[in-house]
Formats: sequence, structure tokens, C-alpha cells
Amino acid sequence: MRIGILTYHFSENFGALMQAYGLRQWLVEQGHDADFINYHPRYVEEGGSFVNIYSPKQFKANLKIAFLIYSRIRKSLVGNKKQLKLFAEFHRDVLGVTGSRLETLKELENYLLNPIHKFDAIICGSDQIWNPSDQRGLDPAYFAAISDSDIGKRIMYAPSFGRASLDPIYNETVATYVNSIDGLSVREESGVKILKDITGRDADCVPDPAILLGDFSSLIKVAEPVRSDHVFCYALRSGGGITQAANIVANELKTEVVSPYNVHRRWKEIGSTVYPSPAGWVSLINSSSFVVTNSFHGTVLSILLQKPFIVVGLPGAKGKLNERARDLLEKLGLADRLIAAEDYDQAKVLVKKQINWESVSVKLADMQKVGRNYLKNQLDF
Repeated sequence: MRIGILTYHFSENFGALMQAYGLRQWLVEQGHDADFINYHPRYVEEGGSFVNIYSPKQFKANLKIAFLIYSRIRKSLVGNKKQLKLFAEFHRDVLGVTGSRLETLKELENYLLNPIHKFDAIICGSDQIWNPSDQRGLDPAYFAAISDSDIGKRIMYAPSFGRASLDPIYNETVATYVNSIDGLSVREESGVKILKDITGRDADCVPDPAILLGDFSSLIKVAEPVRSDHVFCYALRSGGGITQAANIVANELKTEVVSPYNVHRRWKEIGSTVYPSPAGWVSLINSSSFVVTNSFHGTVLSILLQKPFIVVGLPGAKGKLNERARDLLEKLGLADRLIAAEDYDQAKVLVKKQINWESVSVKLADMQKVGRNYLKNQLDF
């Protein structure tokens, strides 16, 4: 089948790229012709245009836009040029992204209505494509709510709201968008409840595409040489608690802390900064002695590569984003690996506590079966 994928395939975020790679790679391995639709709106990661700048109601949105614009300019001026090149090569050579960038919903709709770009199915997912942005709210593109025309079967695979509950202001929009979906699934159980409460529809709960694929050995094989026996610290959104936790683990294991460069970092450097390619990021996890992270996909890859790990919960207002990791860890019997941001005593305990990987593997295989069966059923038409 010819399948078009709508997700955050364009990101310079390691986790976003791993989920994009996982979905496309699994579909290709099943014999499908799967490609990313190069929809890349400017509000995602680049800020976009300011919204009614004189309105107090838009202050939060415009503040977020200003920060993203600042980050983009800063990246162009002081970002690591070699690493940016490695990301671009991954987008082109590994993900196979081609074609002109589609920045608006209208451009996307025109693209999909062109007979040249006819797909048998459109798959939206995964990642936090259903997490309303401060700037634009929910994007209909990521619900395939694009037009009433025939653009192929509309399938959702493991999209995430990124939180346990959704602001009621989005209820009507979600109900409208979901109405046109053929295959409905989400990544977390909380998402199942959100959709049931809003729309009355039952959604399947399926694993993230990185888990769906499961095997990242092909990426490790093509990665650049990386160091080994380190504590790999992958921090996103906050350095709160994770720096101290990583240092505690490193002291216990008598090794160094290595952390990948993050242009959005607003906290002090954690250990030694490295500048890996996306494949190199996977390889650094694989060659580590231990992983300390507050990232969902940092957690996923640690589990897939069977690396001892600690997930440091995001503190304060960002804590709502811990739902993704908590849901996954509970399903795998690893709930104790998630600690509060300043629970350093528990970090010391978990350094020495072994993980029963045999038990985890059984549960992981069951999750993979659910995701694979869901897609096979949706694509069998």
C-alpha cells in the first residue's frame, strides 16, 4: 500500500526522530511504500507569526513564539554546525524525506488533493501531535481533518495529548476532528479516557512507534564511533533534579556523565557535552553503563536496549508531562524507576537495583503485538 505519514519527522529532537523512524521502518519492513508528507508548519519549533500582539489574552502564546524565534536565531548563530548537518543527513538519507516543505494547512490540502500524491492511507502519529500548542492550539492536519475529499483511509497511530487531561476549551474541536477518523488509537490510557469522555468513541491504546519497531541495531551499525561506559544523561525541558541525579549515579559507578547538546537548554551543562547524530544518540545509550533522563523517548530507548535507567520526573508545572513515562513504566512493571526531581536517596537505591529484563521483555512483546495487530487490521482493506 502507498502510505503517507504525518508527524514531527522534521524535528531536531532525538526522540521525535526515533518515533518517526520507528513507524516508517516498520511499515517498510511489512512491504508498504511509506513516506513522510513534508508538512512542517512554522509554529512548531520555529515560533511562526505573532498573534494579535496587543491582546493580553495572547500574551502566553506570543511569549512562546518569541522564545522559539530567539532559539532559532541563536541556533543559526551559535549552534553546532556539524550536528545540524548530521540531522539534515538523517532526515534525507534515513527518513527519506523529499519534496517541498508544506508550511500551511492550505498547502497540505492542495498537495493531498493532487492525484500525483494519492495515498491509500494517511497515518497520523505518533509523538505529541495532539498536545495543543500555546500558539495555535490543535492542528487539524494531525487529525487528518483536512477536507471532505477522498485522501485515503485516515488512521491514527499512537498520537499523544502529552498530559493526563485536556483543557475543556478543546472538547468541541476534538469531537469535530475525530469524527472523520477511520482508525482511532492513542499512546496513553489517559488519551483513551479523554477521547471517550469527549466523543464517546473507544480508542485502542497502542505503543509508541519506537516500541512498535523494537530493533534499532541498524542505526547503531551506521552510527559514528562513540565513547562507552559512561552515564548518559538526556535532559529535556528542565535541568531540575536531573543534574544531581546523574552525578550521584556517576559517583556510585565511578564514571563520567555525558550529555547530548540541546540548543534549548536553559540550565548548566551536565557532565561533558557531546554532539551526536540521531544514530549516534542511540549508540551512546547502547554503549552507556546507565541512563538518567527526563525524556519519554530516552526512557523508551533505555528499555529497548536494556540499559539500567532512572527517569527523573519533571518538576513544577511541567510535571503534567510525566504522564507519558509513568503510563509506560506502569505497564512494564517498572514504575519505581520514575523518581521525583529531588529524590536523591531513591536515585542511590536504584543505581544498585537490578531490572528483571526477562519479565520486561515479555510485557514489551505483548505491547508490540497490540500495536502491530492494530496496524495490520487497519491496513487490511
